[in-house]
Amino acid sequence: MVARTSMRVGEVDVVVVVAAGPAALPASCCAMATPGGGARRRARGEIVASSTSTLTTLPAPRAGNPPYRGVVLDWLFGGVALLNVYALALVVLRAPLYRTRVYRPMLLNIGLSIAPVIVLGLVVLVDAVLIAGGAPSWAVVTCAVVGFGVWLLLLPNAGYLVTELNYSHRQEGEEVPLWYDIVAVLTLALSGVMNTLVNVFLAQALLAIVLYPDDDAPFRRPVSWVVVLVVLALVSVGIYLGRYVRFNSWDLAHPVQFVRKLVRHFRARGAVLDALLFVLLHTLFFAVMYAIVMGPVTTLLVRGA
Repeated sequence: MVARTSMRVGEVDVVVVVAAGPAALPASCCAMATPGGGARRRARGEIVASSTSTLTTLPAPRAGNPPYRGVVLDWLFGGVALLNVYALALVVLRAPLYRTRVYRPMLLNIGLSIAPVIVLGLVVLVDAVLIAGGAPSWAVVTCAVVGFGVWLLLLPNAGYLVTELNYSHRQEGEEVPLWYDIVAVLTLALSGVMNTLVNVFLAQALLAIVLYPDDDAPFRRPVSWVVVLVVLALVSVGIYLGRYVRFNSWDLAHPVQFVRKLVRHFRARGAVLDALLFVLLHTLFFAVMYAIVMGPVTTLLVRGA
């Protein structure tokens, strides 16, 4: 049996726990002292009296180690980089292992998948140099707008890698086992998904910092999350245009041909509905993946641990 009582010693309230017999006292017990009627403070422990007249103290519970934001981000970015290297290695090693040709379009797609984050980094770097050099605000804003426009045009190339799951690279007569291509293509597709998520996360973080520089929890604001959803939808649109209309980002340099090809494609029966379903399902897929991967990261940053 455990009984608790309290007494006042000088200016401090002391909680005493009396245990009859070898009672198991909860390890979380700790005294709450109020010196001079001020704010409550947690003492180191409680005085415990047992039936054997042995006095001891129960240590207060140790505070849990706070999460380390830097370590989490290191694991995130390092893991994504490693995934890209692994995907590249599987594509390259396929040729010498099974005496076949390297499928060069996959190599090109890997490079295009990495390009957006490089562009985003360059935009931030150039803007930082402009700000440090005292450049006028219009120059900083112009650089940011143009840079983010280029980034947004390139971003669908990252998510485009999910379309490699159709195994269109396999050819008759090759002795490449199916299990190898399953691992290779799955790794390639996942690298594209993760590249997309990292790009959008970095853009969301930059937007939150710019819009709410004095807010300790900018990710709690709904604006950046709306932007995330819009960007993921645009990524899905870009993937559809690239895979089924066979557009590339640089085709926008020829707007007349771009529009003609687009109109011709959507004149086909069922093309509009097919495109809407494609965009909807892929947007939901990327959104769910973003919630799974980046949700905990943004929560960690919100709590400022």
